[in-house]
Amino acid sequence: MTVRTALTERQKRLGSELRRMRVSAGMSAEYAAGLLGVDRGKISNMESGSRPISAERLRTLACNCDCTDMRYLDALIEMARPSSKGWWERYRGSLPQGLLDIAELEAYAVRMRTANTVHIPGLLQTSDHALSVFRVVVPALPEHEVGLRLAHRAERQHVITRDDSPAYVAVVHESALRMQFGGRAVTLAQLNHLLTMSERENITLLVVPFSHGAFPGAGQNVLYAEGPVTQLDTVQVDSSHGPEFLHAEGQLAKYRAQLDWLEELALPPRQSRDFIRAIARQL
Repeated sequence: MTVRTALTERQKRLGSELRRMRVSAGMSAEYAAGLLGVDRGKISNMESGSRPISAERLRTLACNCDCTDMRYLDALIEMARPSSKGWWERYRGSLPQGLLDIAELEAYAVRMRTANTVHIPGLLQTSDHALSVFRVVVPALPEHEVGLRLAHRAERQHVITRDDSPAYVAVVHESALRMQFGGRAVTLAQLNHLLTMSERENITLLVVPFSHGAFPGAGQNVLYAEGPVTQLDTVQVDSSHGPEFLHAEGQLAKYRAQLDWLEELALPPRQSRDFIRAIARQL
């Protein structure tokens, strides 16, 4: 099998899970290599994600690592299965890898939870709102890349409008609702779009008003993507140098607790919609 040179976050995640399984069982890489009938270097490549692993070898490794969680094993085998390229691959070489990884993460999530303080969640942005956001990037983006990001954003949004769309819970702070990216008309259209999207069966939109005071994780945009099993959940946070992907057990627990707290603090769905309508009337 050919060694991959450009790795996706999903491929790297599978590799890290293989290593976690082996190390937790106290198995050396040399022993794993003999067990699977490969050389030591291929084990390293599998655990980095740069070399695929067959379902048969994955089952052999899991059995010898005393992995008895069949749902977890089945999920790993599904991750390892060769699949057709996702739509985001059309942007490879044109957009940063991190944007492609976000789209892939969303595409495979079984449920998503987000928290946003200053920005409207990307999956709920109108094209005019997104355009105004892309035009304040430092350094400034060339117009052709702005167009590519808009097209990529529009395709990403299909994940919450398709027939089999996952549940999507978005906690949005009042500050994000009042930020006038693109001016008054664009903001009003964005608020009305939020109201429309919040009526979809799979989408829950919750607002945290200024009056509710302090809240955890202030200032950080967070996406918590649930996998088919809890062990394969992933957190994606924004940073000035691109998206970061977190999946250590302690990190997942921290962000679950933060989101639980935020959802409890926020207004319920109907009151959140009324709150958004009140802000729209003030524009």
